[in-house]
Amino acid sequence: MGERQGLAVLGGGKMGEALLAGLVRRSGPEGVVVCERHPERGAELAERYGVAVVGLAEAAARARVLLLAVKPQDLPGLLGLLAPSVDTGHLVVSIAAGISTATIEAALPSGVPVVRVMPNTPALVDEGMSVLSAGASAGEPELDEAAALLATVGRVARVPEYQQDAVTALSGSGPAYFFYLVEAMVDAGVLLGLPRALTTELVVQTALGSAVMLRESGQHPAQLRDAVSSPGGTTIAGIRELERHSVRSALIAAIEAAAQRSVELGRADGSR
Repeated sequence: MGERQGLAVLGGGKMGEALLAGLVRRSGPEGVVVCERHPERGAELAERYGVAVVGLAEAAARARVLLLAVKPQDLPGLLGLLAPSVDTGHLVVSIAAGISTATIEAALPSGVPVVRVMPNTPALVDEGMSVLSAGASAGEPELDEAAALLATVGRVARVPEYQQDAVTALSGSGPAYFFYLVEAMVDAGVLLGLPRALTTELVVQTALGSAVMLRESGQHPAQLRDAVSSPGGTTIAGIRELERHSVRSALIAAIEAAAQRSVELGRADGSR
């Protein structure tokens, strides 16, 4: 038990790969193993990142931290296969949306520390946002260990577990909302006659610069927006159209719907 070290990523999907890529880029592949049920996908990850692909029992024997990176509906099956190989010397970290630590703890031997995390895909470029909550057997040392792991691919925050559904809707799903907005802006540029490549560069750099301004200035978004909105100018004309089409209300409703779906996933123990 005491000889275990390193990390096992259990699941090689998009989010699992995003975290794997960031971790390997920062710390190298040593001590990292992957479990992937599709052999061709496992071979792809092994070649791309230089990590070993092993079975569940071997992963549990070698790794201290077990990162559950499968879809919510696949988690019960994974836990059933994993449980015989897990003990209190492990730290189980789950990124399955909507699935509570209590659900995971109930499927594992008593006393196994579990930390629930909601990351997001910008971890792939070391700009992720990961939010942690502790299960019943996880204390500050386990939270610190999980936080150190996720800090290699971005920023980390901690919340009580009851707030995780809101976090899932806001930052877990959040990148998709920004991509959706960027896609619409690029289409608008093309409609106005700009080349798509130039339009994409304009929008992406504008999005990046705006995000940095928000983070570095400390100002409220409304203050930054007002600074661009000259009286009778082009920006306020565009804002009026956004308000007329209830874009603000639509975004709020979308995030509420995502949070409710997270709740539903939890109630169904990951089934759809």
